[in-house]
Amino acid sequence: MRDTTKAPAATVTATPVKSASGMQTILRVLPYLWPEGQGWVKRRVILALLMLVASKMVSFVTPMLYKQAVDVLAKDAPDAATLMGLAAVGLTVAYGMARLGSVLFGELRDAVFVRVGQRALRQLALETFTHIHRLSLRYHITRKTGGLSRIIERGVKGVDFLLRFTLFSIGPLIIELSMVSIFFAVVFGWQYAAVVVVTIALYVTYTFKVTEWRVQIRRKMNDQDTDANQKAIDSLLNYETVKYFNAEKREADRYDRAMEGYESAAVQTGQSLAALNAGQSFIITTGLVIVMVMAAKGVQAGALTVGDFVMVNAYMIQITMPLGFLGTVYREIRQALVDMGEMFGLLGQPAEVMDKPGAKPLAVAGGKVELDGVDFGYDPNRAILKGVSLTIPAGHRVALVGPSGSGKSTIARLLFRFYDVTGGAIRIDGQDLRDVAQSSIHASIGVVPQDTVLFNDTVRYNIAYGRAGATQDEIEAAARGARIHDFIVSLPEGYETKVGERGLKLSGGEKQRVGIARTLLKNPPILILDEATSALDTQTERDIQDSLRAMGEGRTVITIAHRLSTIADADEIVVLEQGRIVEQGRHEDLLAAGGRYAAMWARQSAEEEETLAAE
Repeated sequence: MRDTTKAPAATVTATPVKSASGMQTILRVLPYLWPEGQGWVKRRVILALLMLVASKMVSFVTPMLYKQAVDVLAKDAPDAATLMGLAAVGLTVAYGMARLGSVLFGELRDAVFVRVGQRALRQLALETFTHIHRLSLRYHITRKTGGLSRIIERGVKGVDFLLRFTLFSIGPLIIELSMVSIFFAVVFGWQYAAVVVVTIALYVTYTFKVTEWRVQIRRKMNDQDTDANQKAIDSLLNYETVKYFNAEKREADRYDRAMEGYESAAVQTGQSLAALNAGQSFIITTGLVIVMVMAAKGVQAGALTVGDFVMVNAYMIQITMPLGFLGTVYREIRQALVDMGEMFGLLGQPAEVMDKPGAKPLAVAGGKVELDGVDFGYDPNRAILKGVSLTIPAGHRVALVGPSGSGKSTIARLLFRFYDVTGGAIRIDGQDLRDVAQSSIHASIGVVPQDTVLFNDTVRYNIAYGRAGATQDEIEAAARGARIHDFIVSLPEGYETKVGERGLKLSGGEKQRVGIARTLLKNPPILILDEATSALDTQTERDIQDSLRAMGEGRTVITIAHRLSTIADADEIVVLEQGRIVEQGRHEDLLAAGGRYAAMWARQSAEEEETLAAE
């Protein structure tokens, strides 16, 4: 009778991740550019900024050299032709060197900064990954794995973009625009500067307004993308179920409906991009034409030289190119902030179960387990355990039985501290689990669940997962104990055989035995068997029960059982019903009492006899 009390979907709802604001996101990223105690990062940032300044200074001087070359070539004095030719060549070479220098300084800047950026990406990705593992089981069973993976993926990419383009595109662009505007005002007059400033202001305002509109569309597109991705992953993980119910078309239709929403949002995104680009081109072109007309009139009036006209054109092209890029950069930065906001919102999601400050490791002397008036519910409105009190002496084997939903597996999860009790206390050797470090609890308890999930790796890796650093001999000894060694060595690749995603390449019984083997390898002082042999045939179950009994010698063993015959020799059997203990005692005593356990035993015995008779 499998206990299904693990956070029912009907009573536990997913807590939406609250995205961090744009400013909060930027403030979260800045420490990665200037970390305490890491001088090499700071030195690289400073050097990259110096390269940036050098690149912009050379870039600013370049049009002046172009102007000088044009003015020299425009002179008509025949007696100075040779001298002018040499001067023009020299200025042209200087112009070319300046352009090359600007590019080289920019590339050096990127080469110096790339390690800073990649370090930040690695740290953020690790921080997010670690934090997700710290979040409670309640959070994970109400979140979509596909959605989480997309949040992390987009968030990390957003950090990369923000670091590179905010530092080396937006900031330098503002500096360059300011320098050109001041230069025009000083050299050509305020009218030129006014046109440049108005053009830039109109361009930036239009870009920001339209981009804000597009961000809403893009967010909708991301939501549809996440939904479609989650549905695809969910369907593929349940490949066998899809086949069992001949539901390929149903799954394809479900996925297509999700992609239909994505398609609609993507079309809107593309159309809005076309409108944005058209408007930007109109504003930029208009400003450029106005400035060039003013410069042409100045040349006609003799107030400016041809070189001045060319220089004005060069400066306008020089600022319009990054301005054209600004639209793309701003859109991507805005989107990066949205993506990063989701990731930092995830990082801000509090862990439900936290260690107390200064929590000490659990010290297991014998493994005595006490439940003292334990109350618990996955939802405040639905209690699962109601004042459960139970003492399991060190080294004893206790079985939990009862109908589905009675709270058997919930006790196991509370003992492992996936959740904290809402009333009462759980103690191991007198230590309240809320007062000790979670990692020490997890190290002291071994769990063999009913549904064993394996990593998409080798058989050896999955068994060795029970204890880091285990030798091959220890791995094989555990496999023998789980009665799976002979099967493994019969495989073409032996222990190096890949088991597939979630162990799909193995049968249910084989997966279960691998799960038992890795728990045998862990060798914990307290063992929880949650219907650990339910997927095995009768003979294999008997063989493994012998191994589990041998493994349980000298340990505290809590067995959650469906087949009562497997726990008849337990030191104590506890019968749960609706979150309360209704009977407890040894097998013979409970049968003699003629209560609920006796009725369950009689019913199962009759079912087994009917099965044997049918065979």
